[in-house]
Amino acid sequence: MARRSGGREARKALRSAPLAEATKPVHPGERGGHYRPLTESGIVAINDNVFRILAEVGFNDATPHCIETCTAVGAIMGNDGRLRMPRDVVENALDLAARNLTLHAQDPKYDLHLSGSRVHFSTAGAAVMIAEPLKNSYRDSTAQDLYDMARIVDNCEHIHMFQRMCVLRDVGNTYEMDLNTTYCSVSGTSKHVGASWANTDNLSKTLEMLHIIAGGEDKWRARPFVSQSNCFVVPPMKFAQDALECLRVAVEGGMPVLLLSAGQAGATTPACLAGAVSQAWAEVLGGLVYLNAIKPGAPAILGAWPFVSDLRTGAMSGGSPEQGLLSAACAQMGLYYDLPFGTACGMSDSKFPDYQAGAERAYTLVPPALSGANLIYEAAGMYASLLGACPESLLLDNDVLGAVMRITRGIEINEETLSFENVSDTCLGGTGHYLGSDQTLAVMQSEYIYPEFADRSSPNVWQQAGKPVLLHKAVARRDEILATYFPKHISDETDRKIREQFPIALTPQATGRG
Repeated sequence: MARRSGGREARKALRSAPLAEATKPVHPGERGGHYRPLTESGIVAINDNVFRILAEVGFNDATPHCIETCTAVGAIMGNDGRLRMPRDVVENALDLAARNLTLHAQDPKYDLHLSGSRVHFSTAGAAVMIAEPLKNSYRDSTAQDLYDMARIVDNCEHIHMFQRMCVLRDVGNTYEMDLNTTYCSVSGTSKHVGASWANTDNLSKTLEMLHIIAGGEDKWRARPFVSQSNCFVVPPMKFAQDALECLRVAVEGGMPVLLLSAGQAGATTPACLAGAVSQAWAEVLGGLVYLNAIKPGAPAILGAWPFVSDLRTGAMSGGSPEQGLLSAACAQMGLYYDLPFGTACGMSDSKFPDYQAGAERAYTLVPPALSGANLIYEAAGMYASLLGACPESLLLDNDVLGAVMRITRGIEINEETLSFENVSDTCLGGTGHYLGSDQTLAVMQSEYIYPEFADRSSPNVWQQAGKPVLLHKAVARRDEILATYFPKHISDETDRKIREQFPIALTPQATGRG
């Protein structure tokens, strides 16, 4: 008993000590690629179908600039008003495309290296409401909510990037909304940020602000820490003209672009999953042709995000198992093309953090992570099929993401991990268990991951602790972060300069500067 107790105390001490970076069981960019829902022949068939869609169907509603630049590299403008892209034009764009992309952060320790099957998690979304589970209600989202969620993400180890999660419904016009969306995000976290813009004027003004934060346009261009989420296409196969123009300004301004196709299977993409994957990749590769026609090798993430319809109602179902399967297949195609790839999984159809939400988050995230998606957006905090965002859920979901990343990392096999000597010593030496062995103590932090919030205690221990509720623990941690954590990676002087030139909605006091 003494040996057992001593081993337990040693393990408790190890668990409570801060982990060295090298010791942590998971790191950003663990390699996936283990799960392959598509066969090799299936990949070839989808690839051929993608090229056929681009060459024979093409895009409607191209802008004059898009027509001019794309036809200059071989695209064909038809008499029916559709811009078609022959196979050789698309293959040329694939040859020119940027690979091994780094998404820079304001703090270089958070830089994301998108290559091969390296996996990362990001928030995203345009929720118009905030879920308040303790009140069992929803309310309009605000600028303060976005800033607060960015601050929470800055404290979540397994959320590697912060993309805008909600719409600022307390900010009046689109210019101020776009500007303040970026300000709230980059002020709240030093991780890489994703945002979007309604028009080119708003984007140009925001770029001016980002130059100030970076310390000059040259420094911004060297390390752009904001990327543009660009829905340049309205599925099926129709360009969104304002978004195309924003894409052009982003490329010219040195901003990485997420080329985003967000069709909905059974509504704006085919209901058959192979057809949905084909159309999504045709649309994003069409965007790649345009981007490389503007500037060969401009940084881009290929965002094939096919969503799912509940075909009984036509409503979106972000928590469906098909969502994970579609995203995994798209990730497999991303590896086939060897392109930086992002998809969307982890959103729930549930209204609050509950059994449904946890199950949907987990079973939609695991497939694309195992398939090697470089960035999985909307991975945390999103509810009601993206209509709602829940700040405290970010903390709970951080545990889920850590677990998913541990599954993605897999099992290392070598002479040490096969543990023959450990088995021999334990069985032949008479202890009969591994609880206090040197190897157990050595690997308990590097081989295993432990949740911050999930409760693994026995019913008796749980009862003695006052029957803690998971959600209440997350709310308490949320309140602690929001009361005490005010990041200052943007200096007070720089913040004052921004406020002198731009209409910032949050007061200095709201960001801990008052």
